[in-house]
Amino acid sequence: MVIKSYSKINLSLNVNSKKQSLHEIQSLYCLINLFDEIKIIKTNNKDKIVFKGPFKKLIRNKHNTVYNLLKKLRKLNLISNYYSITIKKNIPVFGGLGGGTSNAVFLLKYLLKDKVEENLISDLEKIIGSDLRLFFKKQGFVKNLKEIVELKIKHKFYFVLIKPKIKCSTKEIYSKVSSFSKKKQLNVNILKKRDKFLDYLHESENVLQFIVEKKYPILKRLLKDIKKEKGCHISRMTGSGSVCYGLFNNKIVAKKALNKLKHKYPKFWFSLAKTV
Repeated sequence: MVIKSYSKINLSLNVNSKKQSLHEIQSLYCLINLFDEIKIIKTNNKDKIVFKGPFKKLIRNKHNTVYNLLKKLRKLNLISNYYSITIKKNIPVFGGLGGGTSNAVFLLKYLLKDKVEENLISDLEKIIGSDLRLFFKKQGFVKNLKEIVELKIKHKFYFVLIKPKIKCSTKEIYSKVSSFSKKKQLNVNILKKRDKFLDYLHESENVLQFIVEKKYPILKRLLKDIKKEKGCHISRMTGSGSVCYGLFNNKIVAKKALNKLKHKYPKFWFSLAKTV
């Protein structure tokens, strides 16, 4: 069995407050078709987790999100079998695309046959990550730590994804947040119309981007170059970085932009993706 574990992009991100060790955020986001591949088979007496692909070196073979998930599910008697799991990592690590959390969520949905209860989600957030809920909806608005409003009309976009040679620590970036944004009361029905959706994106931001730009000026230059490309609606950083993206309506135009930017930044990681 092969499971596709999709990545996410934060189209906007505001930090509203801090509660204990967690930051309360609001974010418009979508899942994209850049995915890790998870192969899973039953075994006899213990779990075996192996990572492959270009980003495997940055992941611990123990105490990763998948290891923690299996341990927790077994403790709760929600699974009894043991598994051999091979994960091909196509999603960059330390990029803001949520690859580790995504691996755990898509494996969870497979093991429990999509019957995942709210109390389990709350439990798993503590050991896997506060962005766990994002991967249960393809496009949505994170209203607060416990509530995500799903967008009923899914908009189709293409993304040029670029990762500079920067390793961003989520913990470090959030620790540098010195002020908080006012909470928004967003009427998601407004976002049903494509032009209104794009208007919202133009007026929004990722507040963490400015923290990363200050530490790594190359990010600011890269985002300016992405925005200059024909057909690019917005250029932005996702999550706490360091993956940057340009949003396009058209695949052909997006591919042309990707090829031009590849020529300018030959040592960076690139990918073309679209909404799921």
